Amino acid sequence: MKSFVIPEIYKSNIIGKIKEIRRKNDKLKRDFYPTVLDLGSVKFLIARHFGFCYGVENAVEIAYKTINENPEKRVFLLSEMIHNPDVNADLLSRGVKYLMDTKGNQLIDWSEITRDDAVIVPAFGTTIEIQNKLNSIGIDPYKYDTTCPFVEKVWNRANQIGERGYTIVVHGKPSHEETRATFSHSKEKAPTVVVEDIEQTKILAKYITNELPSEQFFVDFEGQYSEGFNPENDLKRIGVVNQTTMLASDTQGIADYLKQVVIEHYHLSNDEIDKHFANTRDTLCYATNDNQEATYALLQENADFAVVVGGYNSSNTSHLVELCEEKLPTYFIQSHEKILSENEIIHFNLHTKTEVTTTNFIAKNKKPTIMLTCGASCPDAVMEAVLLKLISFFDESIEVEKVIQKLDS
Repeated sequence: MKSFVIPEIYKSNIIGKIKEIRRKNDKLKRDFYPTVLDLGSVKFLIARHFGFCYGVENAVEIAYKTINENPEKRVFLLSEMIHNPDVNADLLSRGVKYLMDTKGNQLIDWSEITRDDAVIVPAFGTTIEIQNKLNSIGIDPYKYDTTCPFVEKVWNRANQIGERGYTIVVHGKPSHEETRATFSHSKEKAPTVVVEDIEQTKILAKYITNELPSEQFFVDFEGQYSEGFNPENDLKRIGVVNQTTMLASDTQGIADYLKQVVIEHYHLSNDEIDKHFANTRDTLCYATNDNQEATYALLQENADFAVVVGGYNSSNTSHLVELCEEKLPTYFIQSHEKILSENEIIHFNLHTKTEVTTTNFIAKNKKPTIMLTCGASCPDAVMEAVLLKLISFFDESIEVEKVIQKLDS
């Protein structure tokens, strides 16, 4: 796999060594057992896979290369390049400006952009409408394009099945940049509808089986269907693709559910399924899959609590938090600065969408075991800072470098 040039500020000697040892000993990435760091007074279980994925490293490399190669130009990002506050803050500190926020609201009017400006397309990709807008200004939308190749793979697969006469069902968060981009590209080739979760999927199924009147569809899926969508005709042949950062198990569950609905409604044999349902398993992102599988393996072990690091608006990170919350106390933090002391931590509550403070989160009357992982847009340097901050609360700990050396022996 291609290697990328990543700024030193995002690298970590400690995390880098751990990842390299695991890569060397598990080249096929089949061992999802967590890395165990037993420091004597505290033990850490670190997920097998975490941190910058291929698509994020590609985006980071292109963004910094764009800045360095255009010192005389104004450099803009369509919106946050990735959902990580450290990376985005550093880009802003270098003079980059956002044209839109993550919801697509305009921050800088298009009239202020000229053909001489550099505009970076974020890793989530962008809509065809915005690509056309850039072209109309005289800016090549592909010149500084950091769209993740695995997002583009979803677009290509949607186009392929759309050309074969299937309607596209996109599993994703309707307001998310990637879902908006996928929806835009998909609707060029086929009728398209977005479902956010299994509950919306069950509602959609009732239009496939004609249990609900077609006019109600436009209420239930307001803002989530392509222009001219006809539920009576457009749900007879469907294929499911996904926002790549969703839970793979949720996407598969949605696809399996709709497939079974179609089979029962049309009384299909195994040889007839593809008449009404397209096989789209290959749209699941490998990195999202690996991180989630590593988290499942992590949760097979016992621990006192979990710390998940990443941007609060990061979809893939929030899903890791959801998995951990099912088993044990979980603290979702952006950086080590949220750990105020051994008695106090500020963390994000996914359900209320607010930061909360928890006291006495570390049980110091025993040797605690702490699970640690992060999202695909979290730099190794941030993970290292969190690890070292937690270690600092235990005076009798063995040096982490010595423990890592033993992993390689």
